[in-house]
Amino acid sequence: MMNPVSCVGIDVAKAKFDVALLKPDGKYRSKVFSNNPEGFRQFLDWLEKQEALKAHLCMETTGAYGRSLARFLAQQQLLISVMNPALIHAFGKTELSRAKTDKADARLIARYCQMHQPAPWVPPAEAIVTLQALVQRLDDLLGMQNMENNRLEMAEPAARASIEVLLVTIHQQIDVVRRQIQDHMDDHPDLKSQKALLLSIPGIGEATAAMLLAFLSPLTRFHSAKQVVAYAGLNPRIRESGQWAGKSHIAKAGNVLLRKALYLPAVVAKRYNPAIAAFCDRLLSRGKCPMQVIIAAMRKLLHIAYGVLKSGQPFDPEKALA
Repeated sequence: MMNPVSCVGIDVAKAKFDVALLKPDGKYRSKVFSNNPEGFRQFLDWLEKQEALKAHLCMETTGAYGRSLARFLAQQQLLISVMNPALIHAFGKTELSRAKTDKADARLIARYCQMHQPAPWVPPAEAIVTLQALVQRLDDLLGMQNMENNRLEMAEPAARASIEVLLVTIHQQIDVVRRQIQDHMDDHPDLKSQKALLLSIPGIGEATAAMLLAFLSPLTRFHSAKQVVAYAGLNPRIRESGQWAGKSHIAKAGNVLLRKALYLPAVVAKRYNPAIAAFCDRLLSRGKCPMQVIIAAMRKLLHIAYGVLKSGQPFDPEKALA
């Protein structure tokens, strides 16, 4: 990738986004825009006035707040990278950054972009955008259902009727969204065939398949199963120094919905998937604790899912055991 003439850091919030244009001479130009379509167009006009349409733009993954802006910039054929906030935070530590303002964060992102030149962001296809919205909505509804069930257990008689009515509504919406997810995948041949591949893996059901397809697509952006594991935040964080070795934990720096979606399937696969069952038995024989084994099973399940999607072949227990 050719070095751009300048870099632009974008710090996104709910109502606005701060931008910092870092020019080759080391000077900044800063501006604040509204986080809405009108603000997007004003930002594009500002870039043109600054002669920065060929700049390398960079922003953090900020969920719903930054999604529309990232898609807009990609549609304008601008070079935009969307980075894990943990990488920007770690970069700030290397600079011993003390300022914590939106303007300072935008400048930090611009400097990160200038030094590391991250890969361009490829926007997902519209079918994937829709699937992501549906699975995220389903996760929200399931969370609401769990909270209301907890409230119902402790509720006074006067409040029970209101909670029960709300639970009925939530349950109905859960059924509606689940049907929407299945219909959406069935209406798109690629998603339907990929779902069939994932369902061939013991332990993975309809809900997990939808979650995997929503957040691993397009699969071509991952060059190995290790990258997929890191994206899910399931890679181990090793803590060693000299003679000392601390406990290793998972990084938890990736997609939290993927981690949530893989926990129960890993528990099921530990019992019913021959490849994962044998793998878990080996870990238990080495003295690993049950939670370590489950997390390892989550990683193994993700490796297998990546393999069947990449190869286009259904799960083969004999190959997996070999």
